[in-house]
Amino acid sequence: GLNSPFRGEDVNQATRRLQVPVLGFTFQTSDLAKLALIVYVARLLSQKQNDIKDLKKAFLPIMVPVGIICVLIMPEDLSTALILMATCVILMYIGRIKMSYLLLLCAAGIFVISLYAGISLLTQKENRAPTWWSRVESHFDKETESYQVEQAKIAIASGGILGKFPGNSTQRNFLPYSYSDYIYAVIIEEYGLLLGGIPILLMYLILLYRAGVLVRKSTRTFPAFLAVGLTLGLVLQAMVHMAVAVNLLPVTGQPLP
Repeated sequence: GLNSPFRGEDVNQATRRLQVPVLGFTFQTSDLAKLALIVYVARLLSQKQNDIKDLKKAFLPIMVPVGIICVLIMPEDLSTALILMATCVILMYIGRIKMSYLLLLCAAGIFVISLYAGISLLTQKENRAPTWWSRVESHFDKETESYQVEQAKIAIASGGILGKFPGNSTQRNFLPYSYSDYIYAVIIEEYGLLLGGIPILLMYLILLYRAGVLVRKSTRTFPAFLAVGLTLGLVLQAMVHMAVAVNLLPVTGQPLP
C-alpha cells in the first residue's frame, strides 16, 4: 500500500512493508494510513454533525480521502483496503451519514476493484490481481485447495475441543506463516476450541461491546467516534483472520491483531 510498491520489501509475494534505512526494521505502511484515516473520519464526523446529511458539506469531504487511500492500498493489499473501507463505512453509518450515500460509496468501491482486476487479467500485467482470483477460485474449488488451507484444517482438526496443550503443536512446523497469517489455527491446535478458539473470539466481541458502552457514556463526539473506529478496525481484522483460519474466507494474509 501507498509507498510500498516503490520501495517496499517483498513478503509472501506482496510488497506491503517499507524498510527503514540504517535502522533495518520494516513496517506496514498501510497501518499508518489506517490510523490517520480513522482519526480523520472521526474528526470530520464530529465537526459536521449539523450538516451531516449534506452531500457537499459532509459526505464528499469524508468520502474523497477514504476512496483515495483505499485505492492506493488496494493494488498490494486488497484485504486491508476492504477492511479499512468497511470500517469507515460503518463509522459513517454510526455518524448518521445517509444510507444512500454509503451504498453509492460501496458500489463505487466494487466498480473500481472489478475494473482494476479485469484490466489486469486482460493485459496480463504483473500485479496481485491473478493472486486474488486464484485464492477465490481455490476457496470454492476444494480440489485445488492450497497447501496453507490444508495444513490449517489439519491443525484445527487435531486440536479438537481440548487441544494438544501449549508447546505441543506439530502443524506450526508445516504451516507457512503459522506465527502470523495462521496463528489462530495454531492456537486452536494447542489450546483447543474450549480454551483457545472460543475465548479469543469472545475477547474481541467483548472489546467491541466495551467500545459501544464507551460511546454511550461519552459526552464528546470525537473521542466516541475515534474509539469506535479504532475498535472496529481491530475487530474486523481479527474476524477476517479467524474466518480465513477456519476456511470461511479465502486466504487474505491478515495477521491476528
